[in-house]
Amino acid sequence: MREYLLTLCITAAVTYLLTGPVRKFAIVAGAMPEIRARDVHREPTPRLGGIAMFFGLCAGLLVADHLTNLSEVFEKSNEPRALLSGAALIWLIGVLDDKFEIDALIKLGGQMIAAGVMVVQGLTILWIPLPGVGTVALTQWQGTLLTVALVVITINAVNFVDGLDGLAAGMVCIAAAAFFMYAYRIWYSYGIEAAAPASLFAAILMGMCLGFLPHNMHPARIFMGDSGSMLIGLVLAAGAISVTGQVDPDLMNLFSGSERNAVHQMVPVYIPLVMPLTIIAIPAADLILAIVRRTWRGQSPFAADRGHLHHRLLEIGHSHSRAVLIMYFFSALIAFGALAYSVNAASMWIVLSVVFLSAIGLILLLLPRFTPRAPRWAEGFVPPRYRRRKAATVTTSGSETAAAANKDADADEERVPVTAGASGVNGATALGSRSRTR
Repeated sequence: MREYLLTLCITAAVTYLLTGPVRKFAIVAGAMPEIRARDVHREPTPRLGGIAMFFGLCAGLLVADHLTNLSEVFEKSNEPRALLSGAALIWLIGVLDDKFEIDALIKLGGQMIAAGVMVVQGLTILWIPLPGVGTVALTQWQGTLLTVALVVITINAVNFVDGLDGLAAGMVCIAAAAFFMYAYRIWYSYGIEAAAPASLFAAILMGMCLGFLPHNMHPARIFMGDSGSMLIGLVLAAGAISVTGQVDPDLMNLFSGSERNAVHQMVPVYIPLVMPLTIIAIPAADLILAIVRRTWRGQSPFAADRGHLHHRLLEIGHSHSRAVLIMYFFSALIAFGALAYSVNAASMWIVLSVVFLSAIGLILLLLPRFTPRAPRWAEGFVPPRYRRRKAATVTTSGSETAAAANKDADADEERVPVTAGASGVNGATALGSRSRTR
């Protein structure tokens, strides 16, 4: 566990330290697009944050290769090299898209090629454990098609949910934490060495997200862009493929009595088609709803709009930060609920806890404009937005009254999006008012 923690910390530190220089590079390179109709942010913000995340991934794999216990993962398995190859390809496609905005079909083809690269190097699904049936061996073509489909679905699910500051990185970090606990349990409790690569991938993925989040929380100073969202989606999919298609459930018979019982107990997170949906259920649901919504309107499934779940939360009155926290809450509820159910499927307390927390989540959804207020004795310890408003003092000077009225009018005036070349916007202060028109 200490080596996993060290790998996570090194990955987070490298990602965090490189994000600042990458932000300045993105400004110089012009990877700072104009405000679009579907965008939530009001100021042009640089992208290309995936560059820092990719080098954090490389640093994590490099450190793990030199640690005593984790180095065995590289000696006994080719999966880390397969992950790095696929990640490098998908990252390069994402960087080009962040700068030049390439066609959606080209990106889809690149995602399939990246998945194929991982399959060629051995990171593929070999069998599927089905409830009531047992382990079903897959042919080479079946395993390849299923692996490519899983990678493409996960990448696009994460990419679709990347619409608010800190949303994608936080949700994937939550999913990676739940996934690490699951994979580490299989490796440590059952002694199955084939689950070690998945544990390593999850630890590195957590480090990538944690290192990038301080720069990406609202108001974001940099976006991860497609170079980051597609990268973390691929890493998450690679971990799911590794622990699902490579781990033989026969090895768990000592604890479950039979293979069929073992499969039944691991249903929530063990079936390859169900695992990514339980770990990232919210992004996957958003992806499915977006495809149905756009095709129903006669649009392309890749046509951008403002109908995503996070957009709906903003429309019903939630603030930016609260919408992100609500998405975090439901992601953690589903991911850790499935994890707890996989540990003890017979416990009624798990079901009752999930139902209770779901009720709390529904209450939060129905109170978009409710702002908790701290008691007066604690106002000095909370942010200003949680303090009670003081009564406005009446001024006798006519000039002061007029100035206050003008100030209030300016505050209520709707914020107008500014162009990428204006000074004072997010990320533009590094170079002043230099023009960045493309």
